[in-house]
Amino acid sequence: MKKGFRQLLDEANAEIVTLPVEDAIALHGKDDVLFVDLRDPRELEKEGRLPGAFHCPRGMLEFWIDPESPYHRKPFAEPKRFVFFCAGGWRSALAAKTAQDMGLEPVAHIEGGFGAWRKAGGPVEPVPPKA
Repeated sequence: MKKGFRQLLDEANAEIVTLPVEDAIALHGKDDVLFVDLRDPRELEKEGRLPGAFHCPRGMLEFWIDPESPYHRKPFAEPKRFVFFCAGGWRSALAAKTAQDMGLEPVAHIEGGFGAWRKAGGPVEPVPPKA
């Protein structure tokens, strides 16, 4: 039977840690936490970025996590707590589930994503457009 995105989200949310935005803001700036921004580069240019976050476009996540991939990125090999976020919390829920299934731990995602972060007064910095 075919699964729709809502079923996939429900299944992911049943297995991952979802951080209320206030808890995520409290983690910001801690050395043992890496915020992972899954948004498209155009979203960063338009909305700004979370200071210190590592940008990993959602389409590259599996390739950047896997140490056997030619595209592996070193931040995913560090002993950190990984907090994923996107614009509204859907992509990050699925990404956190995928990362957890791939053995990355500990992982969580921000409830409500970057939109909730901004609304709650979390720090945001501008991203200059690429020329």
